[in-house]
Amino acid sequence: MRLYAARPDRRLGQVLADAGVLGWLVLWVVVARVVHGAVLVLAEPGRAVEDLGSSVADSMGSAASAAEDVPVVGDELSSPFDALGEAAGSVSGAGQAAQDAVGTLATVLAVVLVVLPVGWLVSRWLPWRLRWVREASAVARMSGGPADLELLAARAVATAPLPRLAALPPGTGAAWRAGDPAAVRALAALEAGRLGLRLPGSGPDAGTGATATPPSRSG
Repeated sequence: MRLYAARPDRRLGQVLADAGVLGWLVLWVVVARVVHGAVLVLAEPGRAVEDLGSSVADSMGSAASAAEDVPVVGDELSSPFDALGEAAGSVSGAGQAAQDAVGTLATVLAVVLVVLPVGWLVSRWLPWRLRWVREASAVARMSGGPADLELLAARAVATAPLPRLAALPPGTGAAWRAGDPAAVRALAALEAGRLGLRLPGSGPDAGTGATATPPSRSG
């Protein structure tokens, strides 16, 4: 499986596109981490409320224990302290709940900040790259014999831009119809060049159609 083109300019574009996607991912991961940390700052009041509630609950528990030691009226004296301790425990739980909510919000925001922009770009980049890999792999499989080169040549005739076809040596179309191997190879190289590939045994400029050997004219 081929991942990059043989032609330097096409390969450079692919490498830059891949690097751009990776850089985009890193950028949004960094942004998500910053936002996650900033949102977690909002949990500080909840933490303070939790600490205050725990401190009051401990104090009320100690006071209730001391009041219970008073003869005769110990139970009556300790009851208000017990009630205050339970209320303080509820305040502490509310502080913990607030921290949990802020933590969940920070995590959700961080995930969204990564998934949405990165997913948007990958949904456009990945099909483009996969399509090129599939087509490049097909060209590689079809470059091994004359019969397959005929298919590549036929595709070039059907789909290549007219300026690219006009740049071929004069008489290429007629020679291709006559089965001239040089014309077939020139057109096949044109189709391979569309993907930035070169046919086996071709020189550095093969695949552009500009330097193909002029085909011999047949009947």
